[in-house]
Amino acid sequence: MERAPALNERKASRLILFNKPYGVLSQFTPDGKWQGLGDFIKLPGVYVAGRLDADSEGLLLLTNDGKLQAHISDPRYKMEKIYWVQVEGVPTQMALDALTRGVQLNDGITLPARARLIPEPPGLWARVPPVRFRQSIPTFWVELAIKEGRNRQVRRMTAAVGFPTLRLIRAGIGPHTLHGLAPGVWQDATGVWA
Repeated sequence: MERAPALNERKASRLILFNKPYGVLSQFTPDGKWQGLGDFIKLPGVYVAGRLDADSEGLLLLTNDGKLQAHISDPRYKMEKIYWVQVEGVPTQMALDALTRGVQLNDGITLPARARLIPEPPGLWARVPPVRFRQSIPTFWVELAIKEGRNRQVRRMTAAVGFPTLRLIRAGIGPHTLHGLAPGVWQDATGVWA
């Protein structure tokens, strides 16, 4: 009979911050045209805490601690997520106010959010492939902070107020941010690796 490890034998919780590039799934195995996390992170025993669509970029958290994973990803804890959203058009104050109050989507109204126009984020990397622009329509950046995580929620919210998302980057989850990580780079408490 196998014995449970003593308290001092248990592995310490590990939290990995990863700047997920465009075209990478929130899973270790690739699928079709999309790459998997295993192409970037070679750590046994860590799992994704929350998801980010393949066509979205930015902060993804991974951990080896199931309780921490649940706390990060479970909507009951309402951990704030901050997104930088490049939208098509010039968002009006009315649209920003609607995002702040909550937007009616096909699965119900969203919780109140924080929304503001921002300049292009400093140090922003080029997306591969680049975003397709229409020369006759300007684009702007919005910082959007939400406390829920419905499927493709940010994209649906900006579309609902008349400003479709062109590029979506998650910049923060709770107290954790991209910390200047380049796309495809992960970090833990001891440093940064590619």
